[in-house]
Amino acid sequence: MLFKYEAITGATGEKKIGTVDALNRDSAIAAIQRRGLIVSSVYEDKDKKSLFKMTIFNKGISTKDVVIMSRQISTLFEAQVSALKVFTLLSENTQNESLVKVLNQISTDIQTGMTISNSLAKHPKVFSAFYVNMVKSGEESGKLIQVFSYMADYLDRQYQLTSKTKNALVYPGFVIGVFIIVMVLMFVMIIPRLAVIIKESGQAIPVSTKIVMGVSDLFMNYGFILLGALVALIIYIFSILKTEKGQEYFDKIKLSLPVFKNVYSKLYLSRISDNMDTMLSSGISILRAIELTGAVVGNRVFENLLKVVLEDVKGGSPFSDALSKHKEIPTIMSGMVRVGEETGSMGNILKTLGRFYAREVNEEVDTMVGLIEPLMIVALGLGVGLLLTSVLMPIYNVAGGLG
Repeated sequence: MLFKYEAITGATGEKKIGTVDALNRDSAIAAIQRRGLIVSSVYEDKDKKSLFKMTIFNKGISTKDVVIMSRQISTLFEAQVSALKVFTLLSENTQNESLVKVLNQISTDIQTGMTISNSLAKHPKVFSAFYVNMVKSGEESGKLIQVFSYMADYLDRQYQLTSKTKNALVYPGFVIGVFIIVMVLMFVMIIPRLAVIIKESGQAIPVSTKIVMGVSDLFMNYGFILLGALVALIIYIFSILKTEKGQEYFDKIKLSLPVFKNVYSKLYLSRISDNMDTMLSSGISILRAIELTGAVVGNRVFENLLKVVLEDVKGGSPFSDALSKHKEIPTIMSGMVRVGEETGSMGNILKTLGRFYAREVNEEVDTMVGLIEPLMIVALGLGVGLLLTSVLMPIYNVAGGLG
């Protein structure tokens, strides 16, 4: 439950007003006192307007929010601000209500003596295992400032790369969706009226026109059944995608589609290289780095691949040899990793690979968009043209016969 409170600071007597999330009023009072405040009043927040705003209109915590927060944490640590004060300041100056709630809970945990990494680990939907382990390594090595700066840079790179890939698919999806809607409307509203004229003319109907008229009859007579079947199919697909096998199958499809496979494969290769570089640079062991990279790579095929690589490395195989056994890993990647192992510059090699594949993804996306647009225009033009020709030609013949 959310409680509002009024309190004063013990040192200066300054009045403080805020909110705290707790199980009950006693827990709320205890949490406020742990912040070094003297409680004046505490009451449950029953403001329906705020609750409605928070549950309906408030968006979740995005990657961009975490990027900004990580940069702010790094800056505050550089200014020698204490960890407790850092998260308290962030919670007081953040607009996202969901993130404010998380930051307040982290502040409370830190006040009780919990480490930052353990506190972050209590919010897996916001902070991945990769993020938490990076912070833990920073606590152990005394490099928290650098770690939060690394994480902000890393998440920013991944956010920009992933966003560009997703946005490249929005335009084709929108055009195809509009095309389908227009075609359905034509089959339901226009074709039936033209079909009446063609049938009443008594002329021989071409095969293509019969097909178009048959599809139109199907939509007119069984439209609701088809719509119900489509909805059921979509629900079934989403239910399948929630299973392990369904997700793995979908991930395999993404890596086998002719137009998209290069984009997706290079996106995951970039992510693997970038993750490994960031973790190894922070002092995390290569075994732990491989394990965490597999957990956050975002594709079941590469996740299973890295599990096998992890077992091979545990068995004594060099990282490069373990990678080279898999067809999904290009020869250039395993070869450069081998060079990194031999020269002791694994971090620099992985950083180079990450940047290389990021550029490759950008180029592939630009090329894909450049190809898709003209192909879609031609395909949509042909589809509409064939549909109209099949129906309008008999109409012209009727008009010619009447003339």
